[in-house]
Amino acid sequence: MDRLAELLAAYHLRTEAEKGEAVVDVEGLPDRYRAEILDPRAAFADDVVLMALSGDTAVGCLVVTAPVGGRSEVKRLWTDPAFRSRGIASGLVSAALGHSTESGVSTVRLSVWKWREGAIALYERLGFTVAESWEERDQLACMERAV
Repeated sequence: MDRLAELLAAYHLRTEAEKGEAVVDVEGLPDRYRAEILDPRAAFADDVVLMALSGDTAVGCLVVTAPVGGRSEVKRLWTDPAFRSRGIASGLVSAALGHSTESGVSTVRLSVWKWREGAIALYERLGFTVAESWEERDQLACMERAV
């Protein structure tokens, strides 16, 4: 498994555990998440995947979706727990905002689980505000920011 797949696996396994649906390994994940891990290049073929490196090792990732209607979405922000509190997540989000500006996007949006207070605080520091929800899942907060 390449490093992006490992980061995505950690992200999805942690998310399922936080939702109270802990699974032992990747095989227990829902099909849509397992597909991202098994072939991230195919799953995100139309998107931009940003990676944060420590030396030659990928320690964080973020996906910026292809623009639709002048908007892109930030997804799958994850930093290896051993590398947290070093500005990696904010660097990835800032890079995503820069990419979106260069791509002619006017708004970047995201959804985040409401219990991820640290992530919400990060997004707010970077200028995101709570937006009307476009998600059907009630535990997700939707946020957006003009670029």
